Amino acid sequence: MNRMRAALADQSRHCAALGSPFMARLMAIMAAHWPLRGAVARRLDEWPGDIGPRGAALPLRFAGGLHALVLQERDADLAAAYPPRTVSDTDLLGAVQAAVSRHETFLLDWIQSPPQTNEVRRAAALIAGAHLVVQRFGLPIRLSELGASGGLNLGFDNFALQACGHSYGPADSGVPLRPDWEGACPPAADITVAERRGVDLAPLDPARAEDALRLTAYLWPDQPDRIARTRAAMALRAPGIVDRGDAIDWLEARLATPLPGHLHLLFHSIAWQYFPPESQSRGRALIEAAGARASEDAPLAWLSMEADSGTPGARIGLRLWPGDLDLTLGRIDFHGRWLRWTGPDRLT
Repeated sequence: MNRMRAALADQSRHCAALGSPFMARLMAIMAAHWPLRGAVARRLDEWPGDIGPRGAALPLRFAGGLHALVLQERDADLAAAYPPRTVSDTDLLGAVQAAVSRHETFLLDWIQSPPQTNEVRRAAALIAGAHLVVQRFGLPIRLSELGASGGLNLGFDNFALQACGHSYGPADSGVPLRPDWEGACPPAADITVAERRGVDLAPLDPARAEDALRLTAYLWPDQPDRIARTRAAMALRAPGIVDRGDAIDWLEARLATPLPGHLHLLFHSIAWQYFPPESQSRGRALIEAAGARASEDAPLAWLSMEADSGTPGARIGLRLWPGDLDLTLGRIDFHGRWLRWTGPDRLT
């Protein structure tokens, strides 16, 4: 089978599982009729290496470019085939084919960059974990995020997680997070973020219209709540800095300068899996070495939300120093729609 056709079919299944009937349908239609005519399809078919979700994610690049045309109101016929409207498969295919032909230059440029979503609901894992570790140490947070994209989740303390009858964060937050929650509640703590910084190979600045479009276009057209939530997060974004660079090189420098009187909270969500194996090994060794140097006055917490061999969703993991405590705090949907908390009531 044509590689792109197979990748589109696979992406269709992922989109269905993540609650997007429109994207599942669009990807399935594209798979059934691939390749389309023109330079865009040829470029995608000639792409080297892994083109699936753990590689270049070409189906999402293609779909994101189409959605960008709709959001920018650059193609009225394509917009007329997109949610909230519903058209036949034939009409949707025709609208996409025509848009690809009309906007070839735009799409060829768009697909050169990898997808960037900065899913805000993943901050539910960060909020719950942060409350747990701050309750233990009672220190202000020095936050470091690997694969931070546009840096939206660096402002997690400005979001409001509502779970099991509790609210974590400002009650009047414009970014409420309401995952389907199972399990006990993590302990509530007074969160103070003293410093926040992230790293990404291709960071986006939500204050730039072009970057804001990219963050929004990779959200799925039939999920307007995700679009509204992301736009709200962009509007109240905390003053965090996202550096451009290799995550592990950045991490090495970051860990080399501990800040006494602060809890260093290292976080990443669906990012570690994309690092080469040698980078993962080096990063793990750097974190463990920094953990060995940690103290009650300068503890280190490694909080992660990453895919593993378990299902469903992603594992929420925590390693904590001093003491090298290693815990599974629960599992969370890849888009943060639900969270199953299995963490302790408190850390001792």
